[in-house]
Amino acid sequence: MAAVAHGLAERGIATLRYQFPYMEHRLKRPDGPEVAHRSVRAAVAEAALRLTGLPLFAGGKSFGGRMTSQAQALLALPGVLGLAFVGFPLHPPGKPSDERARHLFEVDQPMLFLQGTRDEFAALDLLHPLLLRLGERATLALFDDADHSFHVRARSGSTDAKTLQAVLSAIEGWMRTQVANAAGARPRGISGLNQP
Repeated sequence: MAAVAHGLAERGIATLRYQFPYMEHRLKRPDGPEVAHRSVRAAVAEAALRLTGLPLFAGGKSFGGRMTSQAQALLALPGVLGLAFVGFPLHPPGKPSDERARHLFEVDQPMLFLQGTRDEFAALDLLHPLLLRLGERATLALFDDADHSFHVRARSGSTDAKTLQAVLSAIEGWMRTQVANAAGARPRGISGLNQP
């Protein structure tokens, strides 16, 4: 997420990065949902204080994105216009299911799903129907040959750097569209919130 945050900054989009407690303490086992949701809420509150007056988005990579969406589903994150997921973990590798996504139907804000076509955490034959059921709230941006870390193989004809630029363009375009939809005007600046 550091590369995404730096890339967004170069495009004029401020970000506030944060860590979950288990990451700060260098533990292998992720925090439970209650602790993770509190962390998401604290980060959103801090971003709102630091970035007063800018449109606010939340999201993250993998676990961070899922915890952000769960927090939003339980109780709306104040001031957040939409959620962006960089590699939403729909299921563990080798265990295809869409059970982890049931809470997404409780999210009222627009959601952007950035997924690689080789992502072992999100089988496309499960992800596509799920997003269709979510309707206009869900936008999918697919990245050819990218895995869960958005790494592409040399034989794909692309590079990780090109994929990163495509990811950044997708996020920027989607955010600007959401801000325009919410305000009816082109924004002067945007802020994003992501978990590293």
